[in-house]
Amino acid sequence: MSPPTDLKSILITWTGEFMHRSSRDFRKFMENAGLSPSQVSILMGLYHGKSLGVTDIGEKLGVSSAAASQAIDRLVQLRLIERTEDPDDRRMKRMALTPKGRELTASCVAARIHWLDEVIAVLTPNEQQQLADAFELMMTAMQRIQSK
Repeated sequence: MSPPTDLKSILITWTGEFMHRSSRDFRKFMENAGLSPSQVSILMGLYHGKSLGVTDIGEKLGVSSAAASQAIDRLVQLRLIERTEDPDDRRMKRMALTPKGRELTASCVAARIHWLDEVIAVLTPNEQQQLADAFELMMTAMQRIQSK
């Protein structure tokens, strides 16, 4: 028995549209904030609850520690991140978001998904529930795959 719609095709189309809109709004946010992609990557890494060292940041970005240091210096100048001593090794420095950096990064996340509010607004409550149920199924399937 074949599915009533071509699920894979629909998901490919959805993913493409999702990536296009998210990337467009993300790029617009970066330009308005005057940040480079690597600087935003650093902010996002710190935003998701991590205090990182220069080496960690360099590895995450796939750049040398010197290049990571330059990006960090700019973010420190902008007062978006702060350097502190590593409690386990005083020679090492850890980076963390400042309140200003946390607020800016939260705005970045919101800008990236703002268009979803527009999509949701044109759906009826019943359609919203149907999509919520479908995406919950997708998340459950993804979790099953990850647990293998």
